[in-house]
Amino acid sequence: MLRAPTVLLLLWLVCGCLSPPGAGAQGPGAPGSQSRGFRLEQNYPNPANPDTYIPFILEASLFEGGEPPVVSIRVINMFNHQVAVPRAVAHPRGSNVPVLNLRYTEAGRKVAYWDGRDMTGKRVPTATYYIVLQVGSHVEYARFTVSAPRRRSRLLPFFRRRGDE
Repeated sequence: MLRAPTVLLLLWLVCGCLSPPGAGAQGPGAPGSQSRGFRLEQNYPNPANPDTYIPFILEASLFEGGEPPVVSIRVINMFNHQVAVPRAVAHPRGSNVPVLNLRYTEAGRKVAYWDGRDMTGKRVPTATYYIVLQVGSHVEYARFTVSAPRRRSRLLPFFRRRGDE
């Protein structure tokens, strides 16, 4: 029985140290990200909320070539598996459009929304996830944590609070 806490501690340490390729140098506000014409900002509200808004900035230099940039945002887990595709809050094609190979026609601050659900519609568990912003062939990562809401105990109904019924 003494092995269980040790194994759990080792798993926690290993999982906390894993990161997607190149994420160490490309966080939000990284020095090299301003020269590419786009920037991924810190998501909000963070932490302890299963849903989040993901702001990003597309600078005017991306639109100088005449061709609008193609933007993709994905949420991946620490094993680099795609969990979800956030949706655009306001886009010329309408709101609630998945930000996957989506063309933006003007520069400025844009926002995407993720409801904390995976591709099948289930709530994701508490873990560390990564936002991947891809504009053309350039990629930027941001790390964030999702905390799943607490579940009520149905085992002991007399411990419920008055508002839970």
